[in-house]
Amino acid sequence: MALLSLDDAGLAFGHVPLLHHVGLQIERGERIGLIGRNGTGKSSLLRILAGVAALDDGALRIEPGARVALVAQEPEFDADADVYDAIALGLGATAERLIAYHDLGARLGPCPARAELDALHALQTELEHGDGWRLNTRVEQMLTTLGLNGSVLMGTLSGGMMKRVALGRALVAEPDLLLLDEPTNHLDLDGIEWLERVLLEFAGSVVVVSHDRRFLDRIATRIVELDRGALRGYPGRFADYQARKADELAAEASADARLDKLLAQEEAWIRKGIEARRTRNEGRVRRLEQLRAQRSARRQRLGEARLDVDRGELSGKLVAELAGVSKSFAGPQGPRRVVRDFSCRIMRGDKVGLIGPNGAGKTTLLKLILGELAPDAGSVRLGSRLQVAYFDQFRAQLDPDATLAAVISPGGEYVEIGARRQHVIGYLGDFLFAPQRARSQVSSLSGGERNRLLLARLFARPANVIVLDEPTNDLDIETLELLEALLAEYDATVLLVSHDRAFLDAVVTQTIAYEGDGRWQEYAGGFDDWQRVKQAAAAAAAPSPPRAAKPRPRAVEAPSAAAVRRLSFKEQRELDALPERIDALENEHEALALRLADPALYQRSPHDVAGIRERLTVVESEIEGAMRRWEDLAARAQ
Repeated sequence: MALLSLDDAGLAFGHVPLLHHVGLQIERGERIGLIGRNGTGKSSLLRILAGVAALDDGALRIEPGARVALVAQEPEFDADADVYDAIALGLGATAERLIAYHDLGARLGPCPARAELDALHALQTELEHGDGWRLNTRVEQMLTTLGLNGSVLMGTLSGGMMKRVALGRALVAEPDLLLLDEPTNHLDLDGIEWLERVLLEFAGSVVVVSHDRRFLDRIATRIVELDRGALRGYPGRFADYQARKADELAAEASADARLDKLLAQEEAWIRKGIEARRTRNEGRVRRLEQLRAQRSARRQRLGEARLDVDRGELSGKLVAELAGVSKSFAGPQGPRRVVRDFSCRIMRGDKVGLIGPNGAGKTTLLKLILGELAPDAGSVRLGSRLQVAYFDQFRAQLDPDATLAAVISPGGEYVEIGARRQHVIGYLGDFLFAPQRARSQVSSLSGGERNRLLLARLFARPANVIVLDEPTNDLDIETLELLEALLAEYDATVLLVSHDRAFLDAVVTQTIAYEGDGRWQEYAGGFDDWQRVKQAAAAAAAPSPPRAAKPRPRAVEAPSAAAVRRLSFKEQRELDALPERIDALENEHEALALRLADPALYQRSPHDVAGIRERLTVVESEIEGAMRRWEDLAARAQ
């Protein structure tokens, strides 16, 4: 029996059904990645599965006694509550007594009043009868697992830490089914990797809504897509879904084309009139009616966003040069140094990714690079003719009372992108906004739609430097992939802050990473390249046990005449040639590694990077094979 099932489920808002007679079964131990475009109803579906919202039609069945916990996209907490109380709320009926005991114990002074002691004793008695001490231990263990201080007030936490508390509140109830709505939003890279480990170790079932492709590829055992009111399941990882989905869309387009062609032929025939009214053709008339019904019932797939950007005037060759820059801010424990003695040079055409934990100072470093913030020490030199377009992670550039059309073209009806002039309604349509929504207010938009609107505004202005501060939050996967393609082809400068690992790898040519204590370091390549350098450095720094030196081919002495007789003539020639071949492969390997470490490669020939990496992998395999072959032949020759 399935842990949870939906049967013939229906849900509609307005005239468009979000769920149209769909079915879904969730088995124990499954980890389902729920994906779909912004606005298709994924969050509504999670609320239905959690029992928070009701279906219009159909039935929701859940295994008797099964517990379900939902972590919302924007969890709400009492700002004056401490972390312990916030997590304990997940325990249900016992939570109120446990929180009261915890708060009263924290308030007791060195000489408590008699009334306070009596109240504390009464709460102790209730907790003992209600298994409260075991639940208290569970809360304390959850605080340790999450790395949180139970006495810290919720109002002082960052968005990423609040996500951890929300997850802890859900997990402390030991649910059989955990529902997560965009859990990676506001989490930094360490937080995302921590969440992956938690979910992989979780014994129950998971349904997670996410647009983070690397995250889905790591944790999902099945992908379920919500598309035009229908749910379709794809077993396996996200990469498996991508391959199958491409084939499905091609087959669907072909079937729709055949239906449209047949319908056009039958419509032409019915207009002949007399021939269609003959008795022997009544079956054909009924088939035409069926074709019309099929065509009417078919829900067209939404169009794709069309992204374009006007590079504007070419900037100078130098965009920014930082020399020995430092920046500090005052804090409760004294000055906090965010940037310490950092130097770098950014040239026209560079695509730079900034990587670091929440609060490290990525946005501060961006402002230093752009000259918007003065350094405490060092110097910043900006290039000439810079036209900067800024994507703000907090969407502060959007007036919630303004209409969508006014945001894109204040006081006008047309947008000019390069030599092309386009009406603002058509331009909004390129970003998947329907014409009737052009006069809607910004406040009516979802998070993903606000990000799309900000991108539309960003690309409506000429720019030769694009600054993107967390652009991937709330964007659906298709829009992400289109944005990746646009930025990869953009021949001006990009400065990018993101925690989306796949997005970083697809866009950036060099990385500036936080090293701790205000120190930043520049690396060639994207996220995976940075990870490889870090792992190699960690391996080199780690102490290794002494081991026997591995024999090298160049050190082999010529085999004796008696030993040579054990090898064939062909094998002896192969043995003699192997040291030279291994030398050549090692030299090629070193040259390829040096090319990949050169930042200029990613500026001049970014399309060559994939081929060089592939060749490096082949050479490593050939070296390993040649070494094994040499060892085998040398052993036989002794």
